[in-house]
Amino acid sequence: MPKRVDHAQRRAHIIDALVRVAAAEGLHAVTMRAVAAEAGMSPNLVQYYFETKAQLLHAALERLEQQSHLRWSARLDGLSRPVSAHAFVEAFLAEALPTDEASRAFHLVWTSYAVLAMTDPELAAQPFVAGPDRLERQLTGVLEQAQREGAVDRKRDAAAEAAHLLSLSHGLGTSVLVGQRTADAAMGVLRTHVDQLFARPTDPSPSANGAAGHAG
Repeated sequence: MPKRVDHAQRRAHIIDALVRVAAAEGLHAVTMRAVAAEAGMSPNLVQYYFETKAQLLHAALERLEQQSHLRWSARLDGLSRPVSAHAFVEAFLAEALPTDEASRAFHLVWTSYAVLAMTDPELAAQPFVAGPDRLERQLTGVLEQAQREGAVDRKRDAAAEAAHLLSLSHGLGTSVLVGQRTADAAMGVLRTHVDQLFARPTDPSPSANGAAGHAG
């Protein structure tokens, strides 16, 4: 009786091979033949599951996002209950930093994909920004809830703050990836901005007004 093939498992095996190649040599080094060699398969078999390199790259992004979501869920489960908006946002941003092999691969592949998509119409045609858009909406919703609860100043634009925090985390993630700073240093920068965002607004004191007037 012929052995049944688990096609989903085989697709995942191919995608994992692509991620290993990309993490070791960069996404520019990824070819169908290189992925096949890493997966221990023939190029024809890889092409049976993914007709083009663009299809394979997009499938890799989707799998990496699913794995990132699972890591985020595990991180969230580890937070003390009830989870404050402050703790949620800090953990949310921490998950975006490349602090281990899995998160480093995710950051490297996604950033490389975005760069390649700027000059490759087939890659650009894929909706690869859906994940970041979803995260931005989710973070905006958390900040809006925090505003309703009085944890964040209502005068702030929640959507703009979410975009700012995510842009900051992506930039810091890249700086960690290239060795500019450590993951702990990057997290320190993020934590400072989150603390400022959740700082209770205070009325300016007479001394503060005087200092401001003197400075002017």
